[in-house]
Amino acid sequence: MEVAGEELDPNQTERLKDAQVVEWTGTDFRPDLAFPTLTEEMVERLKLFGREEAFPADQILYTYGDRHIDMFVVLEGGVDIFLPASGSGVKILRQHRKFDFTGELNLLNSQRVVVEARTVSQCRLLRIGRSHLRQLMRAEGDIANLIVQAAVWRRIGIMKDASSGVVLVGQPNDAQMTLLQRFCVRNSYPYRIDELVPEVTGGSVGGVGSLPAVRLSDGRVLHQPTIPELADELGITELPDPDLIYDVAVVGAGPSGLAAAVYAASEGLCTIVIEGLAPGGQAGTSSKIENYLGFPTGIGGQQLASRAQLQALKFGVEFAISRETVTIEQVDGIHRLHLAGGIPVCARAVVVATGAQYRKLTAQNYENYENRGLYYAATPMESILCREKDVIVVGGGNSAGQAAMFLSGIARHVYHVVRGSSLAATMSQYLVSRIENSSRITLCINSEIVALEGEPDLQSVTWVNRSTCERTQKAIEDVFVMIGAEPNTGWLYGTVKLDKKGFILTGEAVGFENTPYATSVPGIYAVGDVRANSVKRVASAVGEGSVVISDVHRYLASTRNHVSAEPDSALAALRAAGNVSEASV
Repeated sequence: MEVAGEELDPNQTERLKDAQVVEWTGTDFRPDLAFPTLTEEMVERLKLFGREEAFPADQILYTYGDRHIDMFVVLEGGVDIFLPASGSGVKILRQHRKFDFTGELNLLNSQRVVVEARTVSQCRLLRIGRSHLRQLMRAEGDIANLIVQAAVWRRIGIMKDASSGVVLVGQPNDAQMTLLQRFCVRNSYPYRIDELVPEVTGGSVGGVGSLPAVRLSDGRVLHQPTIPELADELGITELPDPDLIYDVAVVGAGPSGLAAAVYAASEGLCTIVIEGLAPGGQAGTSSKIENYLGFPTGIGGQQLASRAQLQALKFGVEFAISRETVTIEQVDGIHRLHLAGGIPVCARAVVVATGAQYRKLTAQNYENYENRGLYYAATPMESILCREKDVIVVGGGNSAGQAAMFLSGIARHVYHVVRGSSLAATMSQYLVSRIENSSRITLCINSEIVALEGEPDLQSVTWVNRSTCERTQKAIEDVFVMIGAEPNTGWLYGTVKLDKKGFILTGEAVGFENTPYATSVPGIYAVGDVRANSVKRVASAVGEGSVVISDVHRYLASTRNHVSAEPDSALAALRAAGNVSEASV
């Protein structure tokens, strides 16, 4: 279905494409890394995992929208990879010849294909199926690393081109449109934007009331899709197997959850990660983290999360994206999690890594301006909205400081509003020094926002200095809120012990075992920001997620035989409740 609308300004289109690439990787496209050629010795090893097949010329191996595709290695002949072109045509992204291999990021996950692969002559190809590809990724480390490297850089090239994937159709500054765009960016899915204004919609997508819409590669249009609906349609989420008992379920895909998943899967545990929006957590919204070990020039939060997710995919971790965990119960040693939409997940052990979320301001009409001028992340995507404009950053922690510095290089001026009398007690010194010495940042201490105005989007902000009672009102359209943290533990009330603020209590005093991450319920551990008295730093979260897996191993070893041996224990109860079979690895 065609959708009529005004095209974006060319400069804005280019910035949007760049924002997608920078947000995910922090660098530009590298064809040499995207399209390596295998050695003859590598191909011989690969033959153990696949079968040789002959194909005629002009045979489509896979096309836009396909899922769970196989990998093909060219032995004789050639395979061309196509992207959509303007109008109804196509253009060649790459010509694969002898010892080249097909596939990109969707080799490692369940996402729908965003390119088409077609033979150019009679071909002899080595075909490696999905199940054998997973075996390959575990057994052949050097080839696995080459495949992962190519998958990443090929996706970068596709996103840079911005002609494939889905089309987001909607009105400028629409809150739901911004949410859909952020979902695609944070999940590394290619998209382009067709912005419509009310006068030119013409009812072609059902009228303004049906916007935003998502036009899929097969021409279908999803009107006002929810995030779970879009995730399922695009294959971004991999729905869990209801008949499988996982060794470990990791709830939350922030730094601690991703670290736990990587270590669990790399050590042979059958692992699933459950995440409500996208990998990265609160850290994924940071423009640049400069005090994380090993990155002397800093790394973007989304870049760090994407790399960690790729590591997890490499080791076979399943990801249930866009699925909130609603409840959890334990039946004789087996944990049954209920996800939004009535989806069950069963696991022998659970690592809770749901982190925390920024609190909201108390100003009136606050919710009306969320994604309409109020944002909780300062990334390249949001930066497009505030070029050469005045903006406000609220908060005294490192995330707020990183946002202020990042935006000061893009916006005309940044007003940094904090309730305290200084930043010294809550922010790293290197950020404090930079903020205090920046001519493009005004630090407003002892202050808080008291009024937000504008229709339908934010247009004016008023804040007051509580020490002097001085009020300041400015025409500002973009405010970045990063104040305090509230734990994401609503689904755990009545299950594990929480402190007065809702953070999970762990350790010797309450834990089911004497480890720092054990909760009050056997088999459930907590790591990262969601844990009471944890250090709210990315490095600490990664460390906790890595270390907790040794506790999980010990717990599984002590319980596995007991759970398997008793015919009337967990398995029988769960079979009766949800048709679960003993199928875990």
